[in-house]
Amino acid sequence: MTGTRTLGTLALWGGLWALPVALAWAMGWTLLTDVALFFSKLAVVTFGGAYAVLAYMAQEVVQQHGWISAAQMMDGLGLAETTPGPLILVTQFVAMLAGGNAGGWGLALAAGAMALWVTFVPCFLWIFAGAPYVEAISGRPRLAGALAAISAAVCGVILNLSLWFALHVFFGSLETAAIGPARILLPDPGSFRPLSVALAFCAGLLMLVGKIPIGPVLALSAAIAAVPALLG
Repeated sequence: MTGTRTLGTLALWGGLWALPVALAWAMGWTLLTDVALFFSKLAVVTFGGAYAVLAYMAQEVVQQHGWISAAQMMDGLGLAETTPGPLILVTQFVAMLAGGNAGGWGLALAAGAMALWVTFVPCFLWIFAGAPYVEAISGRPRLAGALAAISAAVCGVILNLSLWFALHVFFGSLETAAIGPARILLPDPGSFRPLSVALAFCAGLLMLVGKIPIGPVLALSAAIAAVPALLG
């Protein structure tokens, strides 16, 4: 009976998931189809929390697809860290920017809605289909060991996002170098931004040592960073 119920759950939520993707493909909406397929893949192959998802997404949408710039991606991450709401909503921000860059506000809204749909509908599929088996899975030592290894890997993925973010903040120009299947970012020393490094260091001291809340620290950092632009 559980197997039949699981198949029904898969059919229902899988159909809801695939419906807008199939519609975009049938109508020839190339960008919406690409957005749907990319964020669907994101929902399937990434796990470990929003930071793990965003590490992969940041590199793909900027370097692979070219939908948005690195500066726009950093704006999205910065806004996500300083505003209420789930960090995963950066996906909608990215999709809307991609749509806006390609075709204005109408396409931006459509791309944002598509990204939200294919990001969150799979959550219900995994929850309703997997819930009956959670207790049995958690009781198997081998699977528990595999999950522990995955948790360690996720920490590495989050570190990758931190380095990507830091390099784009501290340097104005970066190049991508390929070493076999791996790609690494090489900063241009001439584009080093000492003000950004100083602000990051001072902000860390204020929060970790001075115990000052993040809100005032961000406001102060933003005000100091805006001074050169206002004077220039």
